[in-house]
Amino acid sequence: MPNRRVHIVVHGWVQGVYFRAHTADEAQRLGVAGWVRNRPDGTVEAVVEGETEKVAAMIHWLHSGSPGATVTRVQTAEENPAGEVGEFTIRY
Repeated sequence: MPNRRVHIVVHGWVQGVYFRAHTADEAQRLGVAGWVRNRPDGTVEAVVEGETEKVAAMIHWLHSGSPGATVTRVQTAEENPAGEVGEFTIRY
């Protein structure tokens, strides 16, 4: 199955609402690799890699995110797959 890697920036009320923890939980549920972190500008940044349809499902999920979040925009940029598998981490 083809792999896809996407760099993502999520805008809105996405910090202080367990967005990173919920993102990691959803990534593990879907079986994609990568990481998520808060950025100083109030956005959340993530890199997601895995099977094309699973990455698409993760991007779709990020448009709503955690229950307390209000997502206003999701920016995506395709990257070359790096061969990451299995682990999705929260970066601090």
